[in-house]
Amino acid sequence: MDLSPNREVFTVSRLNKEARGMLEQGFGLIWLAGEISNFTHHGSGHMYFSLKDDQAQVSCAMFRGQNRGLGFRPAMGMQVLVRARVSIYEARGNYQLIVERMEEAGEGRLQREFERLKKKLHDAGLFDADRKQPLPAAPKKIGIVTSPTGAAVRDILHVLKRRFPVAQVLIYPVAVQGETAAGQIVRALALAETHGSCDLLILARGGGSLEDLWAFNEETVAQAIFKCPIPVISGVGHEIDFTIADFVADVRAPTPSAAAEIAVPDQREWLNTLARYLDRLGHLARRYLSAKREKTGWLEKRLAQAHPGQLLNQQGQKLDELGLRLRRAVQDKLGRLHQRLDPLARALQAIGPQATLERGYAIVSHGEAIVRDAGTLNKGDEIHIRFARGTATSTIKESHKQ
Repeated sequence: MDLSPNREVFTVSRLNKEARGMLEQGFGLIWLAGEISNFTHHGSGHMYFSLKDDQAQVSCAMFRGQNRGLGFRPAMGMQVLVRARVSIYEARGNYQLIVERMEEAGEGRLQREFERLKKKLHDAGLFDADRKQPLPAAPKKIGIVTSPTGAAVRDILHVLKRRFPVAQVLIYPVAVQGETAAGQIVRALALAETHGSCDLLILARGGGSLEDLWAFNEETVAQAIFKCPIPVISGVGHEIDFTIADFVADVRAPTPSAAAEIAVPDQREWLNTLARYLDRLGHLARRYLSAKREKTGWLEKRLAQAHPGQLLNQQGQKLDELGLRLRRAVQDKLGRLHQRLDPLARALQAIGPQATLERGYAIVSHGEAIVRDAGTLNKGDEIHIRFARGTATSTIKESHKQ
């Protein structure tokens, strides 16, 4: 045994104290991530637990003064991020961490941030139903804000082509995950507003963890959607996934494919509806034409009855009847008149020139004048003599006045 007076001998308490000092000075404050196990919240207010990963664990203590300000309740299995001093519990010589601050890590932290932002934006009115814009019934041009290489854009394009191929599509390519994703989404929404060519926007990406979808939970993205004058459909993740973008968007779709289904009508339904309307229109048109044809026929009959030609025909027929009656009356009058004139005619005929000529007399004319006095004739005058039958011409050789 070495009993040299120059030998330095440590007590256990001194060793633990100096080891504690060396650890605390050597490491200072550090950040450490791990999973909580063996958690105990002591009646004194202090918290004792272990932090572990898949290969090791370390004991931790968080005293009452530090844990009073926690905004969550630590529990077994929770992933946390702690700021602590590396130390030793001198009484037992146990190596441990003295935790001064604790935050939820991983999805626990993100979920807490999600709930905080959700409440903030809800209270600010960004989720109000009366501020949401109606979707166009048949959009002419649809903008898709998503990754140009992801499955989401392929699913959306397939559905749009099947349901409503006449709609034009404009893709605004963005990152949908990572630190730059939120900024790219905000810029894409602003660019779509500047272009002004789309009457509907679909914001989409496929499924993933809460961390993968976090770009759609950023407040800048929420504000950009809220201020966008173009109606926005949010189709982010799977049916069970909800993001802040879903609550702010004008319509939330459970998947990207469902967003495309909501965005456009089904052309088959439209064609079927159009066919029904055409059938009904044809039936109504036939009924209308039949009614009009019947009315037209009735009007034609009335028009024919009141037509000037018909009136003229009737008047013409009446005129014919009156003419016939007139002819009959005239004939009757003439018949009676002939009966009265026949004796006169016979008397006239008896004393007429012809009768006289028949008795052997003749009519002598000189030029145009009838010769009644021989003294009017001179020698050499040519006279014309009319007999009962025939005429003769003669020259005066001499005439004697009576």
